[in-house]
Amino acid sequence: MSERFVYITTNGRKTGLPRQIEIWFVELEGRLYILAEYGLKAKWVQNIIADPNVKVRLGVRQFHGVGRVLDEVKDSDSYLKAQAAAREKYGWGEGLPVEITPAS
Repeated sequence: MSERFVYITTNGRKTGLPRQIEIWFVELEGRLYILAEYGLKAKWVQNIIADPNVKVRLGVRQFHGVGRVLDEVKDSDSYLKAQAAAREKYGWGEGLPVEITPAS
C-alpha cells in the first residue's frame, strides 16, 4: 500500500460532532494501526475511548471501523508489531498504538 496517511473521523466525546484527523498508519493482518504520540492525552484517543465507532478514508477506500487502544501488556504482540511496522515505514514508532478493525 502506497498511502502515507489515513483520515480517521471520530465522534467528539463532548459535542458528538465529527472530528477528523490525518495521521500516519500501518496495515497489518487486515487492521489499521495508528500511533498516538501523546498517548491517552490525545483528544482523538479520548474520543475513541468514549465511542469506538470511526469512519476511515484511505485513498479512495472509505469504510466504518471500530477503534481500540492497545494495552502494552495484554496486547503486547500487536502493540510491538504496530510500533515496529511504523518504524520501518516512517522511521518513528514510539506512540501508543490504536487498532482500527473494519466493521462487518
